Amino acid sequence: MAVERTAVNPWPWSAQMGYDQGEIVSGHTRTLYCSGQTAMSGAGEPQHPDDMAAQLALTLDNLEAVLAEAGMSLADLVRLNVYTTDVDLLFEHYGVLAGRLGAAGAAPTTTMLGVTRLAIPGLMVELEGTAVG
Repeated sequence: MAVERTAVNPWPWSAQMGYDQGEIVSGHTRTLYCSGQTAMSGAGEPQHPDDMAAQLALTLDNLEAVLAEAGMSLADLVRLNVYTTDVDLLFEHYGVLAGRLGAAGAAPTTTMLGVTRLAIPGLMVELEGTAVG
């Protein structure tokens, strides 16, 4: 059975910003719950101190790596939680995230939260996703 996704947007503004208010998913056989991904190297070392754009790009690369390992891609995301230590700075570089999601044809339901810090000092952004396929 093919996965069917239906966007739920009672207002048009969120879709214009690249995300849906809700998403109905039916016909899926697998769900992947991704741990929060950050700007860590393959050896587990934090990368790009004080560079939000570079951290966001690597964080997306790491999220894509987890998705790929499960035979999925950004297009399969139905939920994305964004945690950041600096919401304003993240918004300055939000195009990195929006561009990658848009290129994948993804508009997952999204929540962004400003947090005091992430688990590893120096990291500024973490992405946690749920994908279906």
